[in-house]
Amino acid sequence: MPAFEPVLTRNFAVPDSQTLRAYESRGGYQASRKAITEMDPDKVVQIVKDSELRGRGGAGFPCGLKWSFLPKDRQETFMCVNGDESEPATFNNRLLIERDPHQFIEGILISCFATKAATAYVYLRFEYIHAFRIMERAIAEAREAGHLGKNIYGSGFDLEIYCHRGAGAYICGEETGLIESLEGKRGWPRIKPPFPAIEGAFRKPTVVNNVETLACVPHIIERGADWFKSIGTPKSYGPKLYCVSGHVNKQVCVELPLGVTTRELIEDHAGGVWKGRKVKATVPGGISMGVMSADEMDVKLDFEDIKKTGCLGLGTAAVTVMDDQTSMVDYLYNTSRFFAHESCGQCTPCREGTGWMYKIFKRIKAGGGRLEDLDVLTMMANNMGLTPGTTICGLADGAAWPVKNVLAKFRPELEEYIKKNQSSKPLVTPLQKAIAAGTVAEPVALGGRVYPAPQPALRSPGGS
Repeated sequence: MPAFEPVLTRNFAVPDSQTLRAYESRGGYQASRKAITEMDPDKVVQIVKDSELRGRGGAGFPCGLKWSFLPKDRQETFMCVNGDESEPATFNNRLLIERDPHQFIEGILISCFATKAATAYVYLRFEYIHAFRIMERAIAEAREAGHLGKNIYGSGFDLEIYCHRGAGAYICGEETGLIESLEGKRGWPRIKPPFPAIEGAFRKPTVVNNVETLACVPHIIERGADWFKSIGTPKSYGPKLYCVSGHVNKQVCVELPLGVTTRELIEDHAGGVWKGRKVKATVPGGISMGVMSADEMDVKLDFEDIKKTGCLGLGTAAVTVMDDQTSMVDYLYNTSRFFAHESCGQCTPCREGTGWMYKIFKRIKAGGGRLEDLDVLTMMANNMGLTPGTTICGLADGAAWPVKNVLAKFRPELEEYIKKNQSSKPLVTPLQKAIAAGTVAEPVALGGRVYPAPQPALRSPGGS
């Protein structure tokens, strides 16, 4: 197999890599000229379909196939690009925007030409202030140079790109939640169908893609679908940006072929586990994907092999490493707290289920855990989410999968924690006992202050 040549990050080390001058000096915007002046939209769509490029935002849905869902007779199309990147420990999109924004803009340009979209919205996470400013400057540069605006390259194709900043809501990473927020409404997912390809932003056919997904498109047009499929593993083709953080000596984002292992990422790129410790568990692609044990470090991090571990999927390929001194109770407590806070509340199983999980783990940490809590958590995790068909979006699945995986792989540790961490304080109050028994409790018995019964108001002699 030939040595891997990074393409998505090839300009990162170039001085002033975020400028148009630097990007064009490295062959930038040649792929967009080729696509717009030498091809028709259907041909571009077919090349992307042939490359089998899969979405890098988490779900891994084939990009070209998504484009082909648009109605043939549509009069107007919108492109929405998900740059929210709210999955914890994920930062590959931010680096692509901050260090090489014109590569991303060229990807938008080609993709909009392919889908016949004249307007593109880049939905950026509010906290990405630096990335937002770089993106705004890059769009202005591209427009001034004729890569955006009216009659691009004399082809008659028009395109405008607008940056829209979110408000830090995790749920707006879901494509219809993103669209709702973009329209100025409350950011929560829509019931589907209709899907965005039929009725999306402003009730028009809409394509929603991820930043890294569109950054791959110029290279596919430039080098061809066969080149793209020569990288990676079957059904998981192309380069991928892997983030590594947590208990490692070096937090990194590296570009590698799809299908590397967690062991390779930790040992060859992240400097090994910190403090000379060993790996206990890893999160393969954002906390919503679940947990891999130390015995699964040689499983390939691609869209297919990862399923062997029982994880939800590859996700964003943001690997978080936990060393052998990490408490899995602490991990689940933090994870459940996050999802309980980020649930939009629209679906009852998610709204109530994420809250109940958080309360159970909070009680376990306080010393009030019971062994039967683990069975209750398993039941809840198996009955909430898009996979069992009880919610509109997959946030509940993301909340459930870490619980499922940890209970399957680390249950003895949780049982031991519950047995050894029992609080001496009474966790059930007299009032709770009275309510459970259906009896009336006297205030004195509850340890509370006794207040006199309210007296009727006195009326004045001459009035009411």
